[in-house]
Amino acid sequence: MTPDIKSIKEKILSGDQLSENEAMSLASVDTAHEEELFEAAAEITKRFGSRDFDSCSIINARSGRCGEDCKWCAQSARHHTDIAVYPMVDRDTCMKMADYNRSRGIGRFSLVTSGRSLSGEALEKACGYYCELSEKGGMGLCASMGLLDADSLRRLREAGVERYHCNLETAPSHFPTLCTTHSIEDKIKTIEAAREAGMEICCGGIIGMGETMEQRVEFALTLRRVKPVSIPINILSPIPGTPLENAAPLTDSEILRTVAIFRLIHPKAVLRFAGGRAAISRETQRKALGIGINGSIMGDLLTTIGSQIDEDIKMVKDCGYNFRTPSK
Repeated sequence: MTPDIKSIKEKILSGDQLSENEAMSLASVDTAHEEELFEAAAEITKRFGSRDFDSCSIINARSGRCGEDCKWCAQSARHHTDIAVYPMVDRDTCMKMADYNRSRGIGRFSLVTSGRSLSGEALEKACGYYCELSEKGGMGLCASMGLLDADSLRRLREAGVERYHCNLETAPSHFPTLCTTHSIEDKIKTIEAAREAGMEICCGGIIGMGETMEQRVEFALTLRRVKPVSIPINILSPIPGTPLENAAPLTDSEILRTVAIFRLIHPKAVLRFAGGRAAISRETQRKALGIGINGSIMGDLLTTIGSQIDEDIKMVKDCGYNFRTPSK
């Protein structure tokens, strides 16, 4: 049965939150009724979403040799992939990449490290890099370093990190089929500790890992527990050598319906395009920018190629968003 999208839209526009039943009903929207869903999401985006585009860039600061068994990830030592393997990047490499992204007007910069967590000399290096980046200014600083304890998160905050990233990845009902070495509750514990340390939360996941649309709604509802200011939406890039290398690609319609549903469940959060969007058409990306996406990772990603920054900036501006003026 098709949900009453108009009533759902009016409830959100009045400032109310969807009930779990109302949210779950959105999973039944089919292609014959998706335009109504898209129009509702577009209106909610205009009402609640910022027109200042939230751009960020990441550096793969430590790569490979991860002991976790996440089926989607090229960095797991349990899979046979051809990614580069290296310890923490040196200071010059980190600063050079940060300087470049600052010069292009990118708003945020994050170090992302492989492995369950970060500690010891590697954490010391990261904190040193963040202190230097904080002194330079000009970009918000984020970190994505796994399941850190409260003390490590506090040290990152003191070094200048404003936002911590830790994805839930997928619905609780689906997560155990994809990863057995840690749980969603482990992630939520880290997120709560990061918030306690004074950081904002960036938390999303990946679609296209065999989950149903109902599970995507379950995932979006679970994210309400952690109240992220930023929700990255990755589209699975099947990587040879991982257990998901033969995963079927999502259709453009599935991607857009997912974006729209996330916007209805999270009216005020930044919905951020992350990995996988390079595989979808520019037309679909533009449509997504109209119905919910108002942030993006720009430039190269962790183990896959991202997108060209200048092309992205033009598309963002063409879709009516403001973009920071590049630094001179």
